[in-house]
Amino acid sequence: MNIYKVAACAALLASVSTVPAFAHATFVNKTAEQDSSIVAALQVPHGCEGGLATTEVQIKLPEGFISAKPQPKAGWELEIIKGDYQKTYKNHGKDVKSGPVEIRWKGGNLADDFYDTFNVQGTISGVEAGVNLPFKVIQLCADKGTVNWNEIAEKGQDPHSLENPAPTIQIVAKQAQGEGHGHDHAMAGHAADVVKVGNLEVSGAVTKAMLPGQPVGGGFVTIKNDGSADDRLVSVESPLAGRSEIHEMGMVNDVMKMRKLNDGIAIPAGKTVELTPGGLHFMFFNVSKPFAEGDKVPVTLTFEKAGKVDVVLDVGSAQGGKDKHQHN
Repeated sequence: MNIYKVAACAALLASVSTVPAFAHATFVNKTAEQDSSIVAALQVPHGCEGGLATTEVQIKLPEGFISAKPQPKAGWELEIIKGDYQKTYKNHGKDVKSGPVEIRWKGGNLADDFYDTFNVQGTISGVEAGVNLPFKVIQLCADKGTVNWNEIAEKGQDPHSLENPAPTIQIVAKQAQGEGHGHDHAMAGHAADVVKVGNLEVSGAVTKAMLPGQPVGGGFVTIKNDGSADDRLVSVESPLAGRSEIHEMGMVNDVMKMRKLNDGIAIPAGKTVELTPGGLHFMFFNVSKPFAEGDKVPVTLTFEKAGKVDVVLDVGSAQGGKDKHQHN
């Protein structure tokens, strides 16, 4: 087993005490289809005993949940532990023998008065319908306490009888109409036409379909400044989202971090800036309904000099993507 650290290395806290919990950690999405890609959205409802804030969340990924990718959280560092699977799986026609087996969000501060979700995208593979797939979870509260959600019910046992049950996702039979992997388009394949505002051209307005359990959506555009003066994208809005923000994800001192860009994005004169997965992007929170492939997501972009412009994001497949780069 090897450790790929997106976050700075920190020693595992081995001396903290286990304490009783008052509410269970559970998944937003209680079920998932066989051989499907999902976002496992873990709800952490409280801190440790005595009202201590949660500072670290660890999820051990079960056999049959493969090719996992965690969602970065602003203010938290990520550590991804990789290892070998017990058997070989097929994923999009390729053999997969190893991958992430544990995810750790570290260095955060989730107060006991609040709850939050910790999200991991992955593929259900080789798991029979009717199985409750357990994800063992540990909450750490600095060096003062820990909560272990690691008990797994025996066959026929009521999981509610356990004091600290591991969160589970029940695997259900795949629906015939759910076979959606035959047309895995790149997101840019059906990108919207070029929209002009002032000296700016906005093109490639796309997003990905949201997977089951995914709490937020993303968005991507390409902005070309043909003028002689710099401009700045200052905000994004959509009637389909309760809140929309501009974010950046990238490596800072060997730590992958995501942060909200309160000052927006600079669009230099004569340059083209591309928003892509893994880099600059939009985030849509509290969406009215999950984005589905083939849908259209209207958004309004506001620029410091060029003003407002309406564009439409074409929703591509959940697996589609664009390479991260920025043009000069």
